[in-house]
Amino acid sequence: MTGSEVSPSFRLAYVPGVTPTKWVRIWNERLPDVPLELIAVPAAEAFDVLRGGGADAGFVRLPVDRTDLSAIPLYTETTVVVVPKDHVVAAVDEVSAEDLAEDIVLHPLDDVLDWDRPPGLPAIERPATTADAVELVAAGVGLLVVPQSLARLHHRKDLTYRPVSDVPESRVALSWPQDETTDLVEQFIGIVRGRTVNSTRGRPPTPAQPKRKPAVKSGAQRKPAAGKSTGKSSRSGAGGPKGGKRGKPRRRS
Repeated sequence: MTGSEVSPSFRLAYVPGVTPTKWVRIWNERLPDVPLELIAVPAAEAFDVLRGGGADAGFVRLPVDRTDLSAIPLYTETTVVVVPKDHVVAAVDEVSAEDLAEDIVLHPLDDVLDWDRPPGLPAIERPATTADAVELVAAGVGLLVVPQSLARLHHRKDLTYRPVSDVPESRVALSWPQDETTDLVEQFIGIVRGRTVNSTRGRPPTPAQPKRKPAVKSGAQRKPAAGKSTGKSSRSGAGGPKGGKRGKPRRRS
């Protein structure tokens, strides 16, 4: 099989916390002959994967370097604090960053929030990953502030989470290399943006149809052309010679 005969495919990267299930389902319905390959990547490595050609597009967390990457912001996540179920925070609906001032708040090395200064008291050592930090919260070492999707991803029965105000929020975007905006990338952008399968974007306009002449009804009389006779005798028309009665022929004696 030559390169031109290889079936096309679409590689979609996504960072932890993003659930691309809905968009993948729509892709499979609209382009059943083009396989979509999902590639899970750490948030810190997502941009290098796109630049290196490891994926055609990807769900990433902003900010995005627009020098060589395009991005469409999609949604903003609620920021939450993960706590043990018996923690005092679990008894309220929402807390502020100031409410966490006396608690140890873990700050993992793969944190995706853009902090000026994380809330709470710093731990002696930063956990390597968010998953490690969740384990430490369960062990009673401290609390963890993350986007809500990551709290759900690392859910445990002995932990819960509550929204936190006055803290940074994480924004999720679809990104791809600017120089690689292929037809398949455009197709996926349309799906993410909610365009329907009948969208006219990228489709040639329908040519105008020629007007059809009205059909002549059966039995209808046509007007005679100028200068043409209607077929009636001029003798019976106005101004013609009067026709007299013809007498009987005279008999010859």
